[in-house]
Amino acid sequence: MYNKMPVQWPYSPAMPGAAPMAMPGTMAMPGTMVSPAMTTGMIPSAVPSGAPITPSGVTFPGGFGQEESYVENILRMNLGKTATLYMTYENNSEWNAKIFKGVLEAAGRDHIIISDPTTGKRYLLLTVNLDYITFDEPLNYTLPFGTGGTGGRR
Repeated sequence: MYNKMPVQWPYSPAMPGAAPMAMPGTMAMPGTMVSPAMTTGMIPSAVPSGAPITPSGVTFPGGFGQEESYVENILRMNLGKTATLYMTYENNSEWNAKIFKGVLEAAGRDHIIISDPTTGKRYLLLTVNLDYITFDEPLNYTLPFGTGGTGGRR
């Protein structure tokens, strides 16, 4: 059996059975370099989810000022409206295409939730299968992403 001592980083020569720390810029193991951050115990700062990172490691938390007019955002602006969703399911022996009609309840990055008002049944649909959506009423479409306008046609 072996000693089940917890491993701590960075290793310190003072810890029994621990490997000695390598100096910055020296070889720790064959073929690997140790960075100064690894030897000083510094932890890199967290990067906000979805923030672009350049090859040099610089992050832009707010992005590059691009418009973020994604389907999920447009659907969220129109919750409560009745929509017809046209979906395609590849390699399905029962049905290749299917149409869902219902009230928009929620929309996420990868899914849409609708409910059928006559049956009360709810559907969780994956946007990967979505072809397009139609509405029988005007849409709310406001771009709050720095355009300064009230949005598109209503």
